[in-house]
Amino acid sequence: MSETIAGVAIPDSAIAADATELVREVAPPLLYDHSRRVYLFGTLQGRRLGLAADPELLYVGAMFHDLGLTETYRRADQRFELDGADEARRFLTSRGVPEESVRKVWEGIALHTTPEVPYRLEPEVALVTAGVETDVLGIAYGELDPADVAAVVAAHPRPDFKRRILAAFTEGFEHRPDTTFGTVNADVLEHFVPGFRHIDFVEVIQNSPWPE
Repeated sequence: MSETIAGVAIPDSAIAADATELVREVAPPLLYDHSRRVYLFGTLQGRRLGLAADPELLYVGAMFHDLGLTETYRRADQRFELDGADEARRFLTSRGVPEESVRKVWEGIALHTTPEVPYRLEPEVALVTAGVETDVLGIAYGELDPADVAAVVAAHPRPDFKRRILAAFTEGFEHRPDTTFGTVNADVLEHFVPGFRHIDFVEVIQNSPWPE
């Protein structure tokens, strides 16, 4: 029997179970609970928006979206979103998932900090962002049934979440500051890493090798 939270069924396939086990092993409770809430809130927002994603694909996208913040999967040479997206591709491909489905999961994770664009793509992409925006930024929080929100938070609590998730972001990419260029992640480092200054897009253009 699948688990149901706020009227949302947690996928109980072998792939979903393996994804849950992987994230439990490598992520602290903060990120595990957050990732589960992303799936739940993403699904609930999808119902509100009339978007229906494949539950298994959305679940993997939600569960893997912050793997790049963990010690096991964080790299130093690319955006943290790509760490999770690339691992999701390996995970799903090794289990025989078709490339078209893999692509949706990859894009859902890779674009989850990119405003607006995911909503022009498939529900499996859009709803990872919707779940993240609800849980981290509070976007469309007020559009959900308070009873559903309470049920989600009861199952996956978020104590001191604002402070703790910002600390997790900082730890996850302060060692690769240049990868935050052009992303919202630069804001995190400007707040919490002394001396950090984001790469300035205007200066990049003005100082390029072109003579004019």
